[in-house]
Amino acid sequence: MAAMSALQVPGELQEYYQRKVTQGKNKMLVINALRNKFIHRVYAVVKRGKKCDKTHALALA
Repeated sequence: MAAMSALQVPGELQEYYQRKVTQGKNKMLVINALRNKFIHRVYAVVKRGKKCDKTHALALA
């Protein structure tokens, strides 16, 4: 349900969905990818014990 709700809010996930559907991907396939993104983000937040920071840039060494 979180993935479906995210599609209603303008932002990064809605743009991702629109881009993938425009590329010809099946809608349910893209929604499953959104679910996976949510799971990874929640796990990362719980593991680090910090709030999610949208402005965080990865430091690639």
